[in-house]
Amino acid sequence: MHADRTFAYGAALGFLGDKLVGDPRRGHPVAAFGRAAAALEHRLWSDDRGRGALHALVCAGGALAVAGALARCARRSAAGEVALTAAATWAVLGGSSLGSEARMIGRALEAGDVAAARRRLPHLCGRDPQALDGQQIARAVVESVAENTSDAVVGALVWGAVGGVPGLVGFRAVNTLDAMVGHKSARYWRFGWAAARLDDVLGYPGSRLTAALTTVAGPDPRGAWRAWRADGRKHPSPNAGPVEASFAGALGVRLGGRLAYGGRVEHRPVLGAHHRAVEARDIERAVRLSRRVGVLALAACAGARLAAAAACRAGRKR
Repeated sequence: MHADRTFAYGAALGFLGDKLVGDPRRGHPVAAFGRAAAALEHRLWSDDRGRGALHALVCAGGALAVAGALARCARRSAAGEVALTAAATWAVLGGSSLGSEARMIGRALEAGDVAAARRRLPHLCGRDPQALDGQQIARAVVESVAENTSDAVVGALVWGAVGGVPGLVGFRAVNTLDAMVGHKSARYWRFGWAAARLDDVLGYPGSRLTAALTTVAGPDPRGAWRAWRADGRKHPSPNAGPVEASFAGALGVRLGGRLAYGGRVEHRPVLGAHHRAVEARDIERAVRLSRRVGVLALAACAGARLAAAAACRAGRKR
């Protein structure tokens, strides 16, 4: 069985596993990586970019080395390659957990239980929940669903199509490091610089594919396209901007504005300024859109890998 087919089959099985099983409460490989990265940070931390770059190199490089060794061992059989790819895909994808967490907050808001929604919000994003009212919580959830569709689903599939199991694992390792140390707090302003910049680079293709697929899968393709082109560059994040803007246009809602994050207040540009404010019911709409985008991304990435391999084989025959 060709490697391109093993990726397609394995990625599809892993994607299905994420939808049916989701993330385990204990023993998740990403959580184990996070604990190891936190332990190394404890030893290496200094208010210095060089130390932060070393931390990112050791953590991401170690994850890549382990994934590469496993991939080489699995090449002995097609079934082993498919199984390893499926396991890696299941481990790095977070679409199921993303949707379930967002829906729990949405149900609490629709029931008028803002206190319960505040308690659940830290499971989804790093906003300061006590500073948010019901509408602001709903907006934070929709923005998080949009951004994490790219980070936790599409981006991983893109790099899996490029690099197989090492691509899947390497992308998720860098994305996890960015979530841990990449934010602009006093502690991580310099130490987390390398992880944040590396995440920006690796996240670029996935974010653009996410925005493109949102225009295809969303209820308002023209609105998604217009918002992406008009507002995508306004966001301080080069990758979150196109994704959140396309979601805003597709759903016909207004994102961005004031937020409290990591003990500080930010005033971000408004995306989709001519649309209405986000409501609790829009959370379910965002989750459904995220799932459609994920399915399309799986098809696009598996198809691209199959097509590229077929073109290489045709070129060799000539």
